Amino acid sequence: MFEQDIELPCPMCAVQGQFKMLTHIDDIPYFGEHTQLTLICNACGWRQTDFIPPEGKNPGCLSLLIDAKGKLNARVVRSSSCTIQIPELDLAVNPGSNSTGYVSNVEGVLQRFIDVIDLVSKDLLDPSANEQQDESMQQLVEMKERLLRAGEENSVPFTLEFLDPHGLSTILHPEVEHRELTDGELQSLPVGPDPAVFSNQELNHDE
Repeated sequence: MFEQDIELPCPMCAVQGQFKMLTHIDDIPYFGEHTQLTLICNACGWRQTDFIPPEGKNPGCLSLLIDAKGKLNARVVRSSSCTIQIPELDLAVNPGSNSTGYVSNVEGVLQRFIDVIDLVSKDLLDPSANEQQDESMQQLVEMKERLLRAGEENSVPFTLEFLDPHGLSTILHPEVEHRELTDGELQSLPVGPDPAVFSNQELNHDE
């Protein structure tokens, strides 16, 4: 574990002199050696984690068709700059200012969508709900059902997409397709918090 003071104010509380970067190189199962970066502010407690693969950056869109149960076990690394989409369900999770990276599998990613759907559904459980709210609730129920049945026999396949302008995200499966991001996507995609984006060359220099 390598710890370094960052001569920048915290992006959340703007306090100077309390910002640190922890660098940890470790083997992630099925992926190999990755560098884990964690930025911590001792003043306000803000924390952000990202992962940098050893082969460097590979900006673009990774997509995997979820048409078999076994694909739910495919391992993923999602960086703080990655937008996750399921186009067929019109679902997307964009990186925000507090976005952080994580290691999981496809099933774990789908569960995060389900958790959000559950939260939104609770807000719609209003005794005075109108027809429009009832329609929205029905759409959420159908989305959740489709996510829960992902990969099952006779279920309708859908596509999981990782769009990462910084190229730090990965889906580990032989059927993953990679394409370059369009100019429109590069201009419109949010990239999350900037401070944790370092190159492997910079990391090696710091060490």
